[in-house]
Amino acid sequence: MIHLESISRRQFLTHLISTAGSAALAGIAFADNVEFPPTRVITRGPRHHWFGYYDKLQFDPTSRYVLGMEVAFEHRSPKADDVIKVGMVDLQDQDRWIELGESSAWNWQQGCMLQWLPGSDSKVIWNDREQGQFVSRILDVKTGKGRTVPAPVYSVSPDGKTAITPDFRRIQDVRPGYGYPGFPDPQFDDLAPKDSGIFKVDLETGKTDLILTLDQISRTGTIPRQQQDIKHYFNHLLFSPDGSRFITLHRWQYPNGKRLSRLVTANLDGSDVRVVVDNGFVSHFIWRDPDHILTQSKATPDSPSWGDFLVKDESQGKLQQVGKGVLDNGGHLSYLPGKEWILNDTYPKGKERVQTPHLYHVASGKRIDLGHFHSPAVYTGEWRVDTHPRFSPNAKYVCIDSPHKNEGRQLHLIDISGIIGQS
Repeated sequence: MIHLESISRRQFLTHLISTAGSAALAGIAFADNVEFPPTRVITRGPRHHWFGYYDKLQFDPTSRYVLGMEVAFEHRSPKADDVIKVGMVDLQDQDRWIELGESSAWNWQQGCMLQWLPGSDSKVIWNDREQGQFVSRILDVKTGKGRTVPAPVYSVSPDGKTAITPDFRRIQDVRPGYGYPGFPDPQFDDLAPKDSGIFKVDLETGKTDLILTLDQISRTGTIPRQQQDIKHYFNHLLFSPDGSRFITLHRWQYPNGKRLSRLVTANLDGSDVRVVVDNGFVSHFIWRDPDHILTQSKATPDSPSWGDFLVKDESQGKLQQVGKGVLDNGGHLSYLPGKEWILNDTYPKGKERVQTPHLYHVASGKRIDLGHFHSPAVYTGEWRVDTHPRFSPNAKYVCIDSPHKNEGRQLHLIDISGIIGQS
């Protein structure tokens, strides 16, 4: 058995993967005192900075500018009049913070849906509120010109022209930390309303259409552990890589607060609805390609543990487990460009509450941890800090959210170029 020191180990691992493949990796053991890739904190206190979810474009196409949000408090639910600053970090100018705007429609887990507009090298989009409704702002960071779209967004199409969005008022009612406070759900007493669900937004004209209703999805397929008093809602939406379909979690909440979920896909007009995973146990997901989805689920409803599964985009797709016992089964998944690596993380583990973002090499089945990040116990529930790892377009960097010493949540930049062989 070969034992490798930390720095040469990484170089050697990269060499083996690129030249000999997975067979050459058999029998290699790594010491506990591994040296993690270079990491630096790119935001500073006293204000707190974070980005939010893992499936949004945080880096601009050049991988120079990193989006983030700034707030003056932590450890409580946001109120409707709490305003956060929206900005970006210039990695080539001493991590300078550049303020871009502000928002009063945000939450701790996903911020204000701030993201670079796909297909543009200079435009960003985020959610806000204006005159009694949620809206979205589009800003050109080079020219300073902006405009308002009269609807919020969740996921944006690869060409940057269309968005899909759930009803954030309903989400706020059933899952604080993912909706926006301030506007009560007008369908609060309706368990599966016909005029609430998923909306398609034309980002050029502002036209908004309801394409998939909660009433419709509540009558589609079989609802595991069906009860008459369950409350339906949608959360977590994502366009397919080619923009032809979208994915969402159809969730239902029981009177005791517990919830189950199904993984659902559909065309952009709401047609061809497919319940891909219907066992009630499904969580984080990412598209691998237009026809396949990597998701966390249970092999069967009675399985004692969760896993990461690749499934085809079809009704009642067959689950194929990936990285069993290696790839964390509770983290936030994404594929690096080229699909050779999966980026993931963990929730706080052990008495030290350590979170571990990591890379998983698909061909070899090997995992490389990118660091250990302590999350103090005060970061729990709605205002917890999941690392939600996001990668740069050039695949050189990973950015995470994590508390930093006594400065609260901040953005941390991890240089992974030495791992995946980028220069």
